[in-house]
Amino acid sequence: MPAFRYLEAVRRVLDHLESTQGEAIDRAADLVVHALANGGAVFCHEIGHGNQGDFLNRAGGLAAVQSFSFGLNLHDPVADRLSNRPRAEAFERDLETVRLAVRASNLRPGDVMLLGSVSGRNRIPVELGLACREAGVKVIGLTSLTYTERVESLHPSGKKLKDVADVVIDNGAPYGDAAVEIPGIEVTALPVSGVSMTVAGWLLWETVMEKMAAQGDPPTVFMSANRPGGMDFLLASQKRFAERGY
Repeated sequence: MPAFRYLEAVRRVLDHLESTQGEAIDRAADLVVHALANGGAVFCHEIGHGNQGDFLNRAGGLAAVQSFSFGLNLHDPVADRLSNRPRAEAFERDLETVRLAVRASNLRPGDVMLLGSVSGRNRIPVELGLACREAGVKVIGLTSLTYTERVESLHPSGKKLKDVADVVIDNGAPYGDAAVEIPGIEVTALPVSGVSMTVAGWLLWETVMEKMAAQGDPPTVFMSANRPGGMDFLLASQKRFAERGY
């Protein structure tokens, strides 16, 4: 029989979420509920390796959770002899792109942005967190505090995701993320942050749903379009979200 050590590693991060992150998830949910009840929007930027896609347009998911992504495409060729002219460093251009995205976006004061970085050190989520907070947008950060304590920030401010979020949810991933020792493999294998990030997000959305339903104003929640009547329900849900905003 396989050892399935990975299941043990996943159980550890799930136990961590259940035993230590209830207060943080509750506070994060309050930010979301307040935003939705007061005409705000809720966005989710990348939380690592595409895991944020699990929250978007899913059966049983909140209609209010919207993707926040951006990119900048330039077409500005020059002659070969001009190609080495001095220009801003790559990290400076990255940070300017983030600032431009926030200014040009639908973000408004009172909205909420969910950000993720397992190590917490990467400059894009840190810059986005800073720009959002300066714009009056509340920031929820998903990260590993164990990991982030042992690495240096890549952001010029020296800040990490935990430093720029209004609420931090610790996903419990170990330093380096990989969590399983396999005999004969020289490095630790099998990351757990994907599972932990996704579960932490769904615990957040669950708490939002519970709070709003208890207040008598439940949010729009999607149903699978593949059930009988599912497509009609989906279309009605999309119409309800468009009209109410949640």
